[in-house]
Amino acid sequence: MPRPANLLLFQTTFLLLFLCWDVLSRALPIGPDYLQRGWQRLLEEGESCVECKLEDCPTPRGCLAGVVLDACDCCWECANLEGQICDLDNTNHFYGKCGDHLECRLDSGDLRHGEVPEPQCTCLSNQALCGSDGKTYAQICKFQEVRNSHPETNLTVTHEGPCESEPHIILPPYDIWNITGQDVVFGCEVFAYPMASIEWRKEGLDMLLPGDDPHISVQFRGGPQKYEVTSWLQIQGVRVTDEGTYRCFARNNIGQVAAPANLLVLTPDQLNMTKLVLPKTSNQGLDEDMESDESYDYY
Repeated sequence: MPRPANLLLFQTTFLLLFLCWDVLSRALPIGPDYLQRGWQRLLEEGESCVECKLEDCPTPRGCLAGVVLDACDCCWECANLEGQICDLDNTNHFYGKCGDHLECRLDSGDLRHGEVPEPQCTCLSNQALCGSDGKTYAQICKFQEVRNSHPETNLTVTHEGPCESEPHIILPPYDIWNITGQDVVFGCEVFAYPMASIEWRKEGLDMLLPGDDPHISVQFRGGPQKYEVTSWLQIQGVRVTDEGTYRCFARNNIGQVAAPANLLVLTPDQLNMTKLVLPKTSNQGLDEDMESDESYDYY
């Protein structure tokens, strides 16, 4: 006996809905509570609020950005972390709310590039902090994530600004070789708080460079990132006598560190015998570094 058309349509629709739910449930992320957002909330909770019963509220766990009230202002749930997609206003509750010290914002950079912007949780502060563990945190939001992930440590803020520490050489000078008459540049990038001073020395000489040698010069600048200082040692028209080991010394009132680099100088005849390829001039890299953007922060 043939089935009625409306019954067949109902069964087909039900089967399609079941398959869609199965695919979506498999695609949902598996992880801490703060990652469960969007489609899963709509599928499980629906769009309407019911009578609030606190005893039925689940206990949120793994909330690195703290907790916020759900769309019905009833149960506490994990807030969204810095960088996660969020809801710009309180009229919808799809992606979720940002946590403490965070604000949901649109990235204006995406608008400039013609891209469709997505609102993301952005930290309200970019002030570095020193934690009671002796570590420097880029801002309060990063500190909060660590504190919430290890509540047993009772981590607190010691003071604003980085923790005082001896200098740390981020980019040390590296070994260079070149032929006589060419220019070479050693670079040294240092992070420290308080800020570090940088000195250059050549092994075997009891003097700071450049000294009174006109073909050697030293340059300094702050950056390229916050709490960093960068220095270059430039040797113009390098000679065989310039060959040797050079050291970058960085110091502040906490301590000092040093990093060595070797310079090998060949004559044109020696270069022909070795069949080495002459390296590119080092001045180009120096010019590019001097013009680079200094707006980034490093901690």
